[in-house]
Amino acid sequence: MTNSQLAEQFFLQIAVILLVCRVVGAIARRFGQPQVVAEMIAGVCLGPSLLGLFFPELQAAIFPWNRAIRDSQSYIFPVSQLGLALYMFTVGMDFRLDIVRSRWTSSMAVSLAGMLSPFVLGAGLGLYFHKSTDLFPPGNSAWASAIFLGASMCITAFPMLARIIRYKGLNGTRMGTVAIGAGAIDDACAWCLLAVVLSSIEGTPTAALKSIGGGFLFLLTVALVLKPLLLKAQRWLTRDDEVSESGLVICLVLMALGALATDKLGLHAVFGSFLVGTAIPRGTIVRGVTERVEPLTVALLLPMFFTFSGLNTQIGLLNSASSWVMCLMVLTVAMIGKGVFCWLAALATGIPNREAMGIGVLMNARGLMELIIINIGRDRGLISDQLFAMLVIMAIVTTLMASPIFDRLTGSVVPPQTD
Repeated sequence: MTNSQLAEQFFLQIAVILLVCRVVGAIARRFGQPQVVAEMIAGVCLGPSLLGLFFPELQAAIFPWNRAIRDSQSYIFPVSQLGLALYMFTVGMDFRLDIVRSRWTSSMAVSLAGMLSPFVLGAGLGLYFHKSTDLFPPGNSAWASAIFLGASMCITAFPMLARIIRYKGLNGTRMGTVAIGAGAIDDACAWCLLAVVLSSIEGTPTAALKSIGGGFLFLLTVALVLKPLLLKAQRWLTRDDEVSESGLVICLVLMALGALATDKLGLHAVFGSFLVGTAIPRGTIVRGVTERVEPLTVALLLPMFFTFSGLNTQIGLLNSASSWVMCLMVLTVAMIGKGVFCWLAALATGIPNREAMGIGVLMNARGLMELIIINIGRDRGLISDQLFAMLVIMAIVTTLMASPIFDRLTGSVVPPQTD
């Protein structure tokens, strides 16, 4: 393809992605689902699971994938990562640290429950699958298989959780802040576990130490260095009670560097952009940056992230009763380990039952962060295509459940939104 043809293909893809996301979103809202869930479904529909299954020539014409040449689908990935990083940057700016401090016991209890319980149950299931099935490729050690499946069970759909919380109007509330704080910690720990597994396979244990130690050092740098510096520089970032153009650019540069840093450490870019967002001074700067960045990010860039993940996901590999039984086992372990134990942890720390149930439901949603980590596992040869399909189904089902069950348990009914 020439550069001109690549550009034409890319613009066609943008048009198709946005149109399908909006059509699916209009349908999803009738069933109480937020736009973010529609974007996840739309991405899967545009990929080999639906469009590629029934109209393979059309799917290949819109989203060509030829690894021997440059093609426009390869451009979707960096654009999708930009959208994800920008959105998590705005989530970080909206993150209420004061509520986390006031509910520190609840936040940590939910976080620990959301890590330990699904990890133990998932690792146990991984050991069983490794011994009794062929869901893990030959040559993988039992402990590596167990740790990977345990880590994949720990995942909370951090970006999706943020959008559901915003859709439900829970920004700044105790329920929303405890859930997103615990989700951020859980996902960071799950990525650290993944780093341990990958480093063991590659024979480089120092990679895991770099990820875990580097991530902690980055967190301290943001909290103890970057945040105080930005507080002192507020007057240089604003003009006439508004964020200046230079101030906006500086904030975006910091966001990009934060995403780059955590990605280089072997964690995901979302954690760096989120943490930098928490360091941006509240008030004029946060309000100005959010007003300029968020609309385009939500409307254009973020759907690219969900669609790209869906384009690389294939459902339909489960073709026997036994495989569906194992899929049900994966789903059951995931729901009990994450949803039930997070609910019990929140309840045990004094949060009212309805809020505690809401937190459990929110934490149980996996979304496409799950798809990211299992795609890595498949690419590195940690899991078979069949187990990959089971985990994809688990991610979709737990995410689809989140919004309607949350409404029913907590009595929260939010009017349909057009976002």
